[in-house]
Amino acid sequence: MKNLLKLAVVLFTSATFAQTGHIMQGVGAFNMSMGGAATAQPLDISGALQWNPAAISVFDGKILKFDIGAFSGSPKLYSTVTDPGSGFTFSGSTEDDKGLSPMPAIAYVWGKEGSKHTFGVSAFGISGFGVDFPTESNNPGSPNFNPMEPANPINFPQEFNGFGNLASDYMLLQIGFTWAYQVSEKFSIGIEPTINYGALEIGPNPLVRPDFPVAMGGTGKGYPLSDKASSLGFGAQIGMFYDTQSGFKIGAAYKTQQYFGAMKFDSKYLDGTVANDAEFTMNYPAVYSIGLGYSKSKFDLALDYRYIDYENADGFEKSGWEIATSGPGAGMPTGAVNGFGWNSINVISAGIQYKGIEKLPLRFGYTYSSNPIKDELAFFSMPASAIIKHAFQFGFSYPINDNFMLDALYHHGTSDGKTEGTMLDPTPDVMGGPWNADTNPLGAFPSSVGYDMTTDLVMIGITYTFDKK
Repeated sequence: MKNLLKLAVVLFTSATFAQTGHIMQGVGAFNMSMGGAATAQPLDISGALQWNPAAISVFDGKILKFDIGAFSGSPKLYSTVTDPGSGFTFSGSTEDDKGLSPMPAIAYVWGKEGSKHTFGVSAFGISGFGVDFPTESNNPGSPNFNPMEPANPINFPQEFNGFGNLASDYMLLQIGFTWAYQVSEKFSIGIEPTINYGALEIGPNPLVRPDFPVAMGGTGKGYPLSDKASSLGFGAQIGMFYDTQSGFKIGAAYKTQQYFGAMKFDSKYLDGTVANDAEFTMNYPAVYSIGLGYSKSKFDLALDYRYIDYENADGFEKSGWEIATSGPGAGMPTGAVNGFGWNSINVISAGIQYKGIEKLPLRFGYTYSSNPIKDELAFFSMPASAIIKHAFQFGFSYPINDNFMLDALYHHGTSDGKTEGTMLDPTPDVMGGPWNADTNPLGAFPSSVGYDMTTDLVMIGITYTFDKK
């Protein structure tokens, strides 16, 4: 099963990108163009399968949908710090180096006309983040180093107290098996067991205990690089859908926390020597969704509210530095990071479809997301910095023939300013560092680190409706 899921990850989730925290705002060209709203407005099978399993009861026959998109993100990392020895203030920014990424999704729904049962299966990349900030070229180890020119200290090599090339890649593939039952002509319920595959790579890896400087008994190798680690997860989603058949609709769904096993990292320092192994568990948070829909004549309207419970999900619940519980360093930070420490967030998705142009329905969507990253913990979320506050979408459909439908989407998102805090240092204060268990448990020191980004996505989808017998 794990090998099959790895293959599916390669095929269907070559890349995903953060929108609402690290969660995709929608799935497929149609649902994305409606701002991700679908809990009470099942206009296409991908949106219904993702946000409300009960809503697939509105579809008859057999429907297959495939989407593929090209995503471009432009995250930027900023930092400022004053060197106490030289008195120079280093300040600069680094742009991401990842380039374009593909984004596929596939869904299938079937049911017999007149039957109360409808079934579906899907393979969606529902979560992800990734950055690639290269090493600052104007650094103290460079032969052409000029401290009077802009320099981003967070991307200095590790021997000069930076992280060097800071890169991350996280993706989560979810395979869902959905069943919906039409209790009455107006009311349906649904359930969806899910199987998940998650894979994470971070370099340098802050989840692994670093080799501290010589003054602290180490050899100064810093944080190691790690191979990509993966794990399986399981969960479910339940939902209800009510259609008044006078135009108004209401829906609600609950996706349980997706529980994963621990990811095990094999790590090596930059000189090739083996580092300590580390384990990290990162669950997908529980998601609560309610929605309203209205359809009449030439218009379809959709509005969703979602609450994403990061605060109670493993990997996002804890924060700060790991504290040693035994040995000579008991009670001191090991330098390994406990977790992201994110807040739970609110998400609003809205969309409108205009059907007044024959064979060319037009859609406009908007998504708002609050920021899960606390200012004082911004330093820990640099590998997952792609947080979008406002997203705007435009899309349309065109029927190629009786069986094929083409969907198209353009998305633009913005973080609407920086997420910003101070740099943090796990070096114990007994060694002259800024860390103090009582007054400064995170080891903050005079500095700043921040990030922002914009995103653009072009996506097309093909829906094939099988001929009814």
